[in-house]
Amino acid sequence: MKTKNRIWVNFSLTVGIALLFVNGCSKDETSQYISTTTDYSQASHWMSLPATVYPVDLFYLYPTAWSNSDSMPVICAIDDSSMLVEAPESYARQATAFDTIANIYAPFYRQDNSSGVNRWNVIADIPTSDATAAFDYYIKHFNHGRPYILLGHSQGATVMTNLLSGYLKNNPQVYARMIAAYVIGSPITPAYLQENKHLKFATGPDDTGVIVSWNTEGPNMTGVSPVLYGMVGLVMNPINWKRDQTQATFAEGLGSLFPNSTGEFVPVQQCADARIDTLKGVLICNTPSQIQPILDKVSTAQGFPLGVYHTFDIPFYFSNLRANAAQRIHNYLNK
Repeated sequence: MKTKNRIWVNFSLTVGIALLFVNGCSKDETSQYISTTTDYSQASHWMSLPATVYPVDLFYLYPTAWSNSDSMPVICAIDDSSMLVEAPESYARQATAFDTIANIYAPFYRQDNSSGVNRWNVIADIPTSDATAAFDYYIKHFNHGRPYILLGHSQGATVMTNLLSGYLKNNPQVYARMIAAYVIGSPITPAYLQENKHLKFATGPDDTGVIVSWNTEGPNMTGVSPVLYGMVGLVMNPINWKRDQTQATFAEGLGSLFPNSTGEFVPVQQCADARIDTLKGVLICNTPSQIQPILDKVSTAQGFPLGVYHTFDIPFYFSNLRANAAQRIHNYLNK
């Protein structure tokens, strides 16, 4: 997929080491492995540095874009070869929803390897430190006072929750310019909002300064979804932009992305409806029977129970997400 107004930077990086974490280790205990965050003054540490075309920016954090066979938490190097390939692929099926409405800034950041051991705390350490350093550099050197949107998926969304509760809490003047934070593929719980009273969850299609979130499952999903961390989060329906259990139909959807025969995500007709299950804190979707084998194959390949449509959280609702972001931008700019 071609992306308008995007400049891909050189992927030849020289900084970074692989880090092995021990279960339960704290920031102080891991400081022996690393003393500084990634240097975001280097253009090579950015996946996307755009030309300034729009009056609004997007700051994007990609999902887990590398893996290894270690069962313990490991943090990849900033120049990990697999991450440099897979992160742009995530960008293409997620962040490009915004490429006609915002200038997209996307840093590389060091990531956890999807180990289930102490993962929440591991992500809160080096991945969050890198993302926070990148966002701070973006605000001070690239943003120039423009309003902005945040987008994160999966591990990127979990990191985004830490950015919202940390940096943006400590910098209210920066938070005031946030149009919305699309924190998708990681739960936003009532307890999190209670602990961070400066934050609020969206109530409809056009409020601003809010968080929007959902996690997608099929109607027959059984078992425990590892992407929920055992939590029940708040959910926004990405077709009708309601928070109740009103069914949104295929006809209300504006279009999806779905992989073609070569694996490239391309525009297709709407291929998922949407209904919120408030008890589970998930978005339930039906899909056409002909694509079910592909969905099952993707879930299995990623180690998810059948019916966890994590990879498709954004692609299923790609065009609706673009339209909604445009609506929130319009409302913010015309306040």
